[in-house]
Amino acid sequence: METINQIQNNSECLYNFDEINKALDGMAVDITKELKDKKPLILCVMTGALITTGHLVTRLNFPLEIDYIHVTRYRGSMRGGDLHWLVEPRQKLEDRTVLIVDDIMDGGLTLAAIIDYCKQSNAKEVHTAVMVSKNRKREPGVNFEPDFVGVTTEDRFLFGFGLDYEEYLRNVPGIYAVNGK
Repeated sequence: METINQIQNNSECLYNFDEINKALDGMAVDITKELKDKKPLILCVMTGALITTGHLVTRLNFPLEIDYIHVTRYRGSMRGGDLHWLVEPRQKLEDRTVLIVDDIMDGGLTLAAIIDYCKQSNAKEVHTAVMVSKNRKREPGVNFEPDFVGVTTEDRFLFGFGLDYEEYLRNVPGIYAVNGK
């Protein structure tokens, strides 16, 4: 546990809670313009997007439904591995407008797989929103950027506001970069 405390204490705050709230306000305005008349299904990507989704949907004042999907590549490690499908949505996606909310756009493989899943489930439209988009080269075959982005960062290891460090620190009310990583 000492290591987690050291990581937190020695990290750089990239976006504080006020800045995150402003970013969420901006995302909500853009999402509302695009989806307010479409009764979308908001699909929260667990576990990382739980906090972002909770804060974001309270800013969306139009009819919507919320569900979740649990897909992971990290499973507590700092490097992504194979994709693991843990929970599929309960709601039918067929003929629906879907907004996938994820915590981060890193290499893009997980989000690409979820988009593909939605399309294979015959969703009418699929949109994506991420709290953080890293300025980095996407993985081979990932040829899209998220439709709605809260903040952008350089390519560093991040935690806070849903992003974890070895499954800890998701609850930190800011977005931090781990020094040296």
